Formats: sequence, C-alpha cells, structure tokens
Amino acid sequence: MFKNNVKLHHIIMALNMVTRRALALTLQQLSRQQTAAAASTLSKIGNREVVGFGFNGSPAYVDRVDFPMPAVRFREDTPDVQVLREKEMGDWKKLTLEEKKALYRASFCQTFAEMTAPSGEWKSVLGVTLILSSLAVWIYLWMKVFVYSPLPETLKPEYQEAQLKRMIDLRANPVEGTSSQWDYSKGDWK
Repeated sequence: MFKNNVKLHHIIMALNMVTRRALALTLQQLSRQQTAAAASTLSKIGNREVVGFGFNGSPAYVDRVDFPMPAVRFREDTPDVQVLREKEMGDWKKLTLEEKKALYRASFCQTFAEMTAPSGEWKSVLGVTLILSSLAVWIYLWMKVFVYSPLPETLKPEYQEAQLKRMIDLRANPVEGTSSQWDYSKGDWK
C-alpha cells in the first residue's frame, strides 16, 4: 500500500511539472501577443496622447454624446499645441478665447452642439424609400398587365351567386357550413 502511494505521489509531481511547463509556455505566448497588439495600437494612434479608458477600452477616438470622453486626443501633439498645454497648466484667465478653442479642438473633433445638430440625413432616407416604393408599385402594375392571366369567370358576382344557390340546393355542409345558415322552409337566410 505504501509503495502505491509513493508511485502515485511521483506521478502527480510529474504531472504538476508538465502542467507548470505548459502554463509557463502559454503565459510567454500571451505576453508576446499583448506586446505585439500594444505596438500595433500605438502605431495606429501615432503621437496622440492617451488620456483615458475610452469607449471600450481600446485607444481610439470616437465622438459620442453618450460617452463624451474618448481614450485619445483628437490631434497629435504639435509644437503649437505643446506650448498651449504649458500655458494651460497656469491660470486659465490668461488664455485667450482663441487659445481655449485651439486646446479644445486639439482634444476633441466636435462640440456637443455639432454632434447633436441635425444632419438632414432623414431627407435622403425618405427619398430613397419613396423611390423604392414607387418602383415596387410600377413593377406590380407591369406584372398585372403582362404577366398575370385574366381572372377566371367564376370570380364574377353572377357566377358566385349561382355557386352559392347550388350549394344551398345540394345542402352542402348542413351542420356548420353555408347550408346551416339557410332556412329551407322560408327559402331565406336565418
């Protein structure tokens, strides 16, 4: 019994070593992938400063009313913007209105008023919808004239009345159908 426990202990230790080795290799690969992803992301944002978490955690710029703080600044840092950022650290009363606007435009593409302004896109959507609807009507009319055959004679009102009289005369569906609604003694509908 003791020898079996020792063998079992050695097997578990060997498995632990294999597991540790596999885990170490997996972590190394994951580290390499994250480094490559970070390098790829940094090459995409260029010289722009990362200033927050952003919309979904990726360093990307997106103008959204529901999430107003993008992860990176809109423009790259130029010498002019860097000078303004130095002045920004001091008293804001010393900044001119143009400098404040330049700082804002370096960080953001649009103001809230610009983001929420009507774009007029509804006009093009409505126009395309109406054009497609009229096209569908014209296709239907063309098919009605050139594709569909004329309606059969049995759909004319006099034929339908004759068919109804024949069903009553034959007493078709006397329990729940048409004949059940006919009073045969009076010769009229119930």
